[in-house]
Amino acid sequence: MQINKYIDHTILKATATKADIEKLCNEAVKYEFYSVCVNGAYVSYAKSLVKNSDVLVAAVVGFPLGQMTTEAKVFEAKEAIENGASEIDMVINIGMLKDREYDYVENEIRKIKEAIGDNVLKVIIETCYLTEEEKKIACELSLNAKADFVKTSTGFGTGGATFEDVILMKSIVKDNAKVKASGGVKDYETAKKYIELGASRLGTSSGISIVEKK
Repeated sequence: MQINKYIDHTILKATATKADIEKLCNEAVKYEFYSVCVNGAYVSYAKSLVKNSDVLVAAVVGFPLGQMTTEAKVFEAKEAIENGASEIDMVINIGMLKDREYDYVENEIRKIKEAIGDNVLKVIIETCYLTEEEKKIACELSLNAKADFVKTSTGFGTGGATFEDVILMKSIVKDNAKVKASGGVKDYETAKKYIELGASRLGTSSGISIVEKK
């Protein structure tokens, strides 16, 4: 198993500096991770640092609360793609989901997917705030809107990925979308288990520890 190719090497903290982004990108190139995942302001810089490698750039949108307007998220996603991102990790409007405004949630995902075209869209449903039924619905809405991935967490909520959530999400999307486990993936054995359970991608800031099995 080439576990490095499952990893989105990530830094999203508020205090991230250009030096942090440079370190992240250099590590991603060295370890041949699938991508680096950064906030929008650093997309073009990250792209310039990985341009001579196979490492892609992923950008977060509506991060981490998901409570921006749909129009703001669409603009953010389009700009990130224009600046060099190949993948978008968007946060749904969790409050709208809980209010059962399902059309709103689905339409928002669809509009972002349409705005970025063939680029990959991952939908962060922030499982720690959802009931089992809400998790299922969020996955179904993501499928309806033609998202490429459903993703467990931002890493900024009250909890991250769990094995149970990945099993549940995979059972809903089957082979019609992929699953990304994110938040709390810190060691090789945990990462391996998520992949065995059906995750196609791992979001983590512990990629080096994972591949070096430390």
